[in-house]
Amino acid sequence: MKQVLASGAITSVELFPYVDTHSIIKNKTLENSSNENCDDAFFICDLGDVVNKHNRWLHEFPRIHPHYAIKCNPDPTMLKMLLAFGTGFDCASKTEIQQMLDLGATPDQIIFANPCKQASHIRYARDNKVKLIVFDNENELVKMKKIYPNADLVLRIQTDDSNSVCRFSMKYGAHPDSCPQLIDTAFKMGLNVVGISFHVGSGCQDVNAYMKALQNAQTLFDYAAKLGHQFTLLDIGGGFPGTEDVDLTFEKIAAVVNHQLDVLFPQEENQHVRVIAEPGRYYAASAFTLATNVIAKRDVARDLPTDENLADGDAVLNAVIPQKCDEPAYMYYVNDGLYGSFNCLFYDHAKVTPTLLKKFHYDTLKFSSSIWGPTCDGLDQITKHILLPEIDTGDWIIWHDMGAYTVAAGSAFNGFKTKKMFYVISDENCLLMKKIILQDRVMSNVRFVSCSDMQKPNRDNYYMPEMYDDNIDVERIASDPAADKCAIGARTEVIVSV
Repeated sequence: MKQVLASGAITSVELFPYVDTHSIIKNKTLENSSNENCDDAFFICDLGDVVNKHNRWLHEFPRIHPHYAIKCNPDPTMLKMLLAFGTGFDCASKTEIQQMLDLGATPDQIIFANPCKQASHIRYARDNKVKLIVFDNENELVKMKKIYPNADLVLRIQTDDSNSVCRFSMKYGAHPDSCPQLIDTAFKMGLNVVGISFHVGSGCQDVNAYMKALQNAQTLFDYAAKLGHQFTLLDIGGGFPGTEDVDLTFEKIAAVVNHQLDVLFPQEENQHVRVIAEPGRYYAASAFTLATNVIAKRDVARDLPTDENLADGDAVLNAVIPQKCDEPAYMYYVNDGLYGSFNCLFYDHAKVTPTLLKKFHYDTLKFSSSIWGPTCDGLDQITKHILLPEIDTGDWIIWHDMGAYTVAAGSAFNGFKTKKMFYVISDENCLLMKKIILQDRVMSNVRFVSCSDMQKPNRDNYYMPEMYDDNIDVERIASDPAADKCAIGARTEVIVSV
C-alpha cells in the first residue's frame, strides 16, 4: 500500500525541456504584466536542483541518511519532495514537528534536535511518538525524566566551529570532557541514551572540525560500551555547502568524513549503528532564485558624504553634495529587503550579487550604485556599492542562490513580504525524480503543467526555453493509471501523482 505524503491544495510545477531561470523570470514578468500586482517580487524554485542534490548525496554519502533541517527553508513543496525521497527531518520545535507530521512524515523520520526545549514541546513530541530527542546538559535530563522518560536521547557534543560561518558551539553542545559524567547521570536516572550528535557550524570551512568531532564521538561510543550500553545512532549534523563558490566543497567533506567513518566506525563491526546528518543549506540554497522589481530610483552624487560619521570610500547615499561631483550615481529601491528575504545578510552572513534581467551590451557605461529594500528603515540596504548600468523604475533585478535562511526568517515589516513562488523542473530531472522516489511513497496534489504556447527562443543570447507540448511525458502518463490528462485552452495540464 502506497503512503500518501501530502494533501490539501494542489501545487503546480511547470515542466521545461531544461531550466533557464533567467528566461523563465523574463517570461513571468511578461505574462503577468496585466495583473494588478504584476510588479510584486517572486521566487523561482527549481525542484530539479533539489533532485540533483539528493542524487549527489546518495552517491557521496551512501552510508549517511540525511535529515533535512527545515529551519533552513520550510517550503512545503520542497518538503513533499524530500518526503517522497525518504529523507528524515531535523525539527527544533513543536511547530516544525507538526508541519512534518501534517505533510505525512512518520514519527521515526524526525529527530527533535533542539538541545534546550520548551516543556510543552516535549509533551507534544511524546504525545505524537517522536522518540529521538537531543540533549546537552543535566537540567535537560531532569526535564526529560519528568516529561518523557522513555524517549531515545542523543547527546550533543561541542565542536571546534571557529572556522564556520555560523557558529553554534557557543550556545549548544556539552564539552567532550564533561560528556562521560552526563552519560553516567542519564543511565543512573534510568534514561535511554542511544547515541551522539554534533554540529560543526553552518557553512563549515575547515574539514578538520568533522575529523575531531568524529574522534570525540567514537571515544564516547567506547565509553558507553564499557558501561554495558551499546549506542546505535551517530548524528554528524550539518555544515555542508549549498553552492559551488566555496573552497571546501561537498565532495571534499564527503571524502574526509567517509574515510573517518571507515576508520573509527568500520561498517562490518558497526552494523547496529545508524549514521545520519542534518543538511539544510545543502538542499535549499541554490534551488531558489529571487526576482525583485525596481520600485523607485534616486539620482545622487558619489563619494562626497556630508555626514562626518560615514565611513571613507565609495558611498552611494542620499547624504551627499550633488553639485560637487559631475559623475552621476544611483540609488535603486526594490520590493524585498533586509526585513524580508535578505535577512540572510544579517543572520546568515550571506553575500549576494545582483543580476539584471534587462540585457546590456558588454561595454555599456556603468555607474556607482546602491540597492535598498522597500521599508522605511535606513538600515534596509542590500548592497552598499556596486557598478551597474543605469536601469529604470520597473526593471527587474535577479538574485541567485536565495534558498537558505531567507524566506524562513523573513518578516512582513511595513507590509512587505515576498509570497509568490513558482515551481519548475526540467524533463531530465523529472525522470530522475521518478527514479529516486521510493516505491511506497506518493506525492499527492502535485500537478505538472506542460504548455504549448510559450514564446520561441529569442536571438539575443537569452534563450527562452519552450515548455513541453502534450506529447511529452507519454511514458509517465501511460505507466500511471492515476494520471489525468486534460486540455485547457492552449495549455496541456498533466496532473500526476508521482
